Amino acid sequence: MFLENPVNHKEQFGWIEVICGSMFSGKTEELIRRLRRAQFAKQRIEIFKPSVDTRYHDQNVVSHNANEIRSTPVPAAANIRILADGCDVVGIDEAQFFDDEIVSVCNDLANNGIRVIVAGLDMDFQGKPFGPMPALMATAEYVTKVHAVCTRTGNLAHYSYRKNDDEKQLLVGEHDDYEPLSRAAYFKAIQKKKF
Repeated sequence: MFLENPVNHKEQFGWIEVICGSMFSGKTEELIRRLRRAQFAKQRIEIFKPSVDTRYHDQNVVSHNANEIRSTPVPAAANIRILADGCDVVGIDEAQFFDDEIVSVCNDLANNGIRVIVAGLDMDFQGKPFGPMPALMATAEYVTKVHAVCTRTGNLAHYSYRKNDDEKQLLVGEHDDYEPLSRAAYFKAIQKKKF
């Protein structure tokens, strides 16, 4: 007698990809590259960014080297769930600025068959895990950590050193505010700042 297999092999699930690293490491550039490839494959894509990020453009996601792609700014992660309906691929930039609900939003999208590509800072300016990024990395199928080049040593940099004395965790900034540093250069700069 033939027993029916209880596993549904036709049901397709999506997955989550996280691109993380310091400021100026190419996270947004890599996000845009992956989304452009999906567009080329004629997949339906949608890109989201937090509405607080207006550094280069109010709507578009823009990398530090001025590569850009159209996006939808949203005030909260819950908006993504609603606006991503009918997509094959969803891109999310600056995920560290979203509330913790971004984790369940990404998982819901992936469970509904959507490829979710998330880019964000893994550490804040104090070298501590940043917002929902650790949980996103833990639940993602793929994690890519990219590195900048240390402006002081030329080595790989994975710290985002804040040049000013502002202590707020959320400070959307650029070259005037942040500098990518290696571990050694970062801790030397922190020690110098204390004295």
